[in-house]
Amino acid sequence: MKSKLVIFFVFVATCLSAQEMRKDTLLDKNQAIDLVLRNNFDIEVSENNLEIADNNQGILNSGYLPTLSSRFGYDFSLQDRLAEVEGREPIDQNDLETRSYRASLDLNYTIFDGLGRLYNFKSLKEQYNLSELEVRETIENTLIQMFTVYYEVARLYENLQILEQTMEISNDRVKRSNYQFEFGQSSKLIVLNAEVDAANDSINLIDARQNLENTRRDLMLILNTEFENDFKVDTLVNFIPELLISKYIEKAEENNVSLLKVERNLTISDYDIKISRAGYFPQVDLFGSYGWNRNISPESPFFPGSTQTLEGVSAGVSLSWDLFDGGQTAVRVQNAKVDYKTQEVLKDQIKFQVKRDISNAFNNYKNRLYIYELQEQNVITNTNNFERSKEQFSIGQITSIEFRQAQINLINAQTSRNLAKYDAKIAELQLLQLTGQLLNIDF
Repeated sequence: MKSKLVIFFVFVATCLSAQEMRKDTLLDKNQAIDLVLRNNFDIEVSENNLEIADNNQGILNSGYLPTLSSRFGYDFSLQDRLAEVEGREPIDQNDLETRSYRASLDLNYTIFDGLGRLYNFKSLKEQYNLSELEVRETIENTLIQMFTVYYEVARLYENLQILEQTMEISNDRVKRSNYQFEFGQSSKLIVLNAEVDAANDSINLIDARQNLENTRRDLMLILNTEFENDFKVDTLVNFIPELLISKYIEKAEENNVSLLKVERNLTISDYDIKISRAGYFPQVDLFGSYGWNRNISPESPFFPGSTQTLEGVSAGVSLSWDLFDGGQTAVRVQNAKVDYKTQEVLKDQIKFQVKRDISNAFNNYKNRLYIYELQEQNVITNTNNFERSKEQFSIGQITSIEFRQAQINLINAQTSRNLAKYDAKIAELQLLQLTGQLLNIDF
């Protein structure tokens, strides 16, 4: 029964290995970036918000253009009239119609409003710049999220290859143990140990395959894309030289998106103060109008019915000045000043936070990179140890248990190396995001 179970696991693992060899569709980093930029929901929403901000900063929303309006009207009345004049008979008139037609074209333009319009226009442009930074921040966060899953797919794929190689070695060990048992060179216990190890390797291979498939689907969710066939990702990882990283850190205050956003908010708050102060000044408006009126009146006891038409233009300048508005303008100015102080406090806070985060991220990156280098050396050491153990096992100088331990040590070293490699790369990307260089590098 146990031998049949081992054969089943070996068969499944062989099928999975063959299936994996057919999956040659490569999703490289640039393709993944292109897909996430085009399809990700969060990025799409932020870009829509940017489009709204772009509309708001245009001349049509500036208040600098005049307004032109038209008015049309028609009045109708039907009345009965009883006129009583001293010394005369009363005059009774029924169904007297009065009609009035009117039309006008009105032009209004604000010449001066205390410069509130000017600073509001500048504020809208700064809000657009702020929206651009928010889009950039969304893209950076999404890329970090995407690469975290992308490199997890790469790690699991490399682990799967390791387990496939392990499965081949375990299958060969089972065959060798059976041959040795048939020729009386080993005991049945050695055969059973080899079969148990092969079964465990098959289970690990199946689990690794399932984890890889699940993580692939996670990546497709972030990319908002479905692939008809399974795919592989690029497992090649390059690291930026530490000297260049140091230069990025030196210019972090100029490029960090959080610091740039708070600078924009400071500028907007300064404009809000100036906009509020506009309430202290008078407003000068220019207006012009073209009008047409036509009135049709019924006759009266003293006057005949008449039709009167008026047509003409009018223009003028008006000045309005709220000498005292109950203190509302003063309150708005005070609140705007307090908001500006708040933005200054936030700037100092964010500046300290970014400095701390960069220091932590840089130390984490260096540690991760150092661990990766150690794991690389550890793989070399364990590979040499395994090759030597394999030779000794083939000539019977070590037991199957010792050989299996060397095999497990190599597997652990290889998988730990894979984990360290991608941990170091993610740490590098997080550091680049904090220094404001994530979108400026070649992935």
